[in-house]
Amino acid sequence: MFNFWKNANLEKKNLYFATLLLIVYVSPLFILGENAHIRVHDNLDSNIAWYKVLKNSGQLFGGINSTLPQIINGLPRNAFGTEFSGIQWLHNLFPSMLAYSVSQAITRVFAFLGMYILLKKHFVRDDEAYLIRVWVSVAFALTPFWPSGMLSTLGMPLALWAFLNIREGSHTWKEWLTLILLPLYSSFVLGFFFFLCFMGILWLRDFFVKRKSNWCFFFSIALMTVIYLLIEYRLVYSLVFPDAPTSRNEFVSSKLSFWHTIRLVFKNYFLGHTHVLTLHTFVIVPLSFLVLWMLKNKKRDWIENRYLYLFMFNIVLSVWYAFWFYKGWEPLKERVSLLNTFNFARFHFLRPLIIYLIFAVGSYLLWRLGKNWRKFVKICLILQILVLFAANDEIVYRVAGKPSVKQFYATSQFHEIENYIGKPQSSYRVVSIGLHPAIAQYNGFYTLDTYNNFYPLAYKQEFRKIISKELDKSPALKEYFDDWGGRCYLFVAKLGKKYEFKKDSKVKLDHLEINTNVLKKMGGQYIFSAVPILNADENGLIFKKTFEQRDSAWKIYLYQVK
Repeated sequence: MFNFWKNANLEKKNLYFATLLLIVYVSPLFILGENAHIRVHDNLDSNIAWYKVLKNSGQLFGGINSTLPQIINGLPRNAFGTEFSGIQWLHNLFPSMLAYSVSQAITRVFAFLGMYILLKKHFVRDDEAYLIRVWVSVAFALTPFWPSGMLSTLGMPLALWAFLNIREGSHTWKEWLTLILLPLYSSFVLGFFFFLCFMGILWLRDFFVKRKSNWCFFFSIALMTVIYLLIEYRLVYSLVFPDAPTSRNEFVSSKLSFWHTIRLVFKNYFLGHTHVLTLHTFVIVPLSFLVLWMLKNKKRDWIENRYLYLFMFNIVLSVWYAFWFYKGWEPLKERVSLLNTFNFARFHFLRPLIIYLIFAVGSYLLWRLGKNWRKFVKICLILQILVLFAANDEIVYRVAGKPSVKQFYATSQFHEIENYIGKPQSSYRVVSIGLHPAIAQYNGFYTLDTYNNFYPLAYKQEFRKIISKELDKSPALKEYFDDWGGRCYLFVAKLGKKYEFKKDSKVKLDHLEINTNVLKKMGGQYIFSAVPILNADENGLIFKKTFEQRDSAWKIYLYQVK
């Protein structure tokens, strides 16, 4: 073992150390299991519960028009996405937390590998600059990506490596296998649609500017696109053959004034977006502007020009993202429904790739300036790694006081509630107040409320009747539900858009106004509330019992509809 380490060159030693750091980074997930702290937003409150609901339904390969009765009296199977997704299979084969942990490991390994081989072949080729290749790749692999996106953004370097090799004519079977397999562990609409559009623009540039047809490159783009469309056949069918209007038909996305849009440009550029966090603010942004300043009035070589293209493209992506929400778009979006139902703002999902290429190329340009600059680059690499390690979910969500996975889903507590009710879960419907309906769904309850952005519009409008008086009390909640409605929750004006009232909460509801007649008509018989309802009787509710356990984050007040 000692000889193996001794004989390895410096780049390989750094690769071994980088691999060790990746293992350390994901190790809390495997060591702590359900006691780990992970992202709640668009994760625990939705996707993880959805995977379990789909698994328990036996509808993984359900028909194109099939439904899952556990949610909203029949949520379309198509709302859960394709069965040809790697993360769906992980959650079908393993318990939720193990599947989640394995997915995290897979994604980060291929993110590291993809960025490393991309930099080595196309951006940072200098043998002496191996530190930049290795540690920018590690940094990219440690970014806090949206978990259910899998390789939708973190797989882009690997795809770009394959496409650029094919474009240059230096490809082997490895590049083609990459393009064939990546769609099985990524999402078309949450990343690669936009990446493939970018590749298409690159081919068009070659065709019209360089006068190179390069049909092999064109075919590779078409091949990956077709594979995605085949895998996402449920989405394609829903778009081409809609049965009825869905909640997406009421989306109103363009609301911002001009100056609010400009502010969003800067916010996105410097801080990023929750689904594609890059944590680039403190290290990468200052370094990128330093490099830009040093390139002014300088005769530039190919790598310096490439840096400027990347820098400008990064700005364009933030401008595009912000202006997609500019109210000036609204007249056009009202006429073309696709502009509302599909989020074209997500071209900014290319930014993790672009930002870390800027980091790598910018670091290399400074590296070339000499010994002192190389020390500076090393410090920047170390600082960025430290920033990313400090953003590990276990640190961030534990410090923020978020519940662990076990405390969030509280399976023992909800099993106690199930036993207390004493009827088959399929024979009644529940809704939740002050906590996410995904918790009840994860524990097998049939819910009338849900978090999903693709469900029948008629259901949304019927559910709204239950909470109409509460929405009237809060213009912000009313706009949130009416203009989006992805969270079809039993909203309460006093609680606002807060869904996690833990058992130490002192909040009490004393002026609740819900239409329990509509709730009962839809099949609702029980309410799981995280806070006490003092005027329950006025709302046609009977308090039954309080449930509290040490390993649960919640104190559940059970109410029955009269």
